[in-house]
Amino acid sequence: MTDETPVCSAKGCRTAAVWVLAWNNPKLHTPERRKTWLACEDHREHLSQFLGVRGFLKDVVTLPEWDAAQGSGDGPAV
Repeated sequence: MTDETPVCSAKGCRTAAVWVLAWNNPKLHTPERRKTWLACEDHREHLSQFLGVRGFLKDVVTLPEWDAAQGSGDGPAV
């Protein structure tokens, strides 16, 4: 892992990220805006549940899929 390797967003975790959790807080963000958290395999479910119970979670995709969608100018399907 290098200094530029994306790491998991879970508190205290420094493991390389594998997943992108795209979310939106409808009280703060416009409907099309997506904030992202990164997750390793161990924290994907926990972070997804945290966002899901609040109604914030919009999409979960692998990091390569997210990067490809961002590079093409298309966001992931929501």
